[in-house]
Amino acid sequence: MTKKNILIVGGSSGLGFELIKEYNYQGHKVFLLTKNIKNLKKNLKTSKIKKNFNYSYLDLSSIKDIKKQIQKVKRYFKNTIHNVIHVSGGGLGVKEIDPKYEKLIKVMNLNILSLIEINKLIIPLMKKKRSGVIVHISSIAAFEAVGSLSYNISKSALNSYVRTMGRYLAKYNVVLTGIAPGGFIAQDNAMHRLKKKNIKIYKDFIKYRIPRGKMGKTEEIIPLINFLCSEFSGMMSGCIIPIDAAEGKFYNN
Repeated sequence: MTKKNILIVGGSSGLGFELIKEYNYQGHKVFLLTKNIKNLKKNLKTSKIKKNFNYSYLDLSSIKDIKKQIQKVKRYFKNTIHNVIHVSGGGLGVKEIDPKYEKLIKVMNLNILSLIEINKLIIPLMKKKRSGVIVHISSIAAFEAVGSLSYNISKSALNSYVRTMGRYLAKYNVVLTGIAPGGFIAQDNAMHRLKKKNIKIYKDFIKYRIPRGKMGKTEEIIPLINFLCSEFSGMMSGCIIPIDAAEGKFYNN
C-alpha cells in the first residue's frame, strides 16, 4: 500500500477521529485541523495514535488563520498532499425558518465558504502534480429538506460546489467529490447527542425514518471514503454519493 499524506479538517471526535485512527493504523501520515483541541487531547489519551500524526488549531471563521494553518500543513507534508477530507460542519443550533443574516452567514461559512478557501490553497499543488483527492462530507438533508433551513441550504450549496469544481478539476486528474450521509451515530455527533438527550425521539427517528430499523455507524461510512481516496475513484469527480440506508419519511407497520 502506498503511504499517503492526508489532511483532515474537523476530527477531534466522531467520524473525523475515526478516520484518523483508520489512516494512522494503515501507516499514512495525517494532519488534523480542528477547533476543539481540548476534546482531541482527551480522545488521544485513549487511542493508539502515536506517530505520523500532527494537529493544529483552526478557526474556520478567520481567513487569516486558514492561510496560516494551511501553510503549516504544506510544510509538514513538504507540499505533497494526497487526500483532503472535509469533515467539519454543523447547524450551530440555528433552527429558525427565517434566521438572521449573521447566523445564516456563520452556518454558510462553516459548511461551505471556509472549505472553499482551504481548497483554493491546496488545489494548485494537486493540479501541478496532476493527482489528489478532496472528499467533502455533505448530508442527505440537502436532498430531503430535513433539519434546519440554514443547514440544508449550506449543504445544498456544498453539493453544487462539488459538482462544479469536480467537473473543472477532472481534466487535471484531480478528484473532488463527496458523500451525503443520513443519520449515523458517532462520538459527540448529532445523533449521539440526541440519544443522550431524548431516547424516545432517537428511537422514533429510527422507527419512522430508517427502513432497516437501525442507525448507521462510522464503520459503514469509512469504507466509502476509503474508496473515494483510492486510485479507483477517477470517475467520481463531481459526484455526491448518498449513503443513508434509504432514509426518509415513512411509516413502519
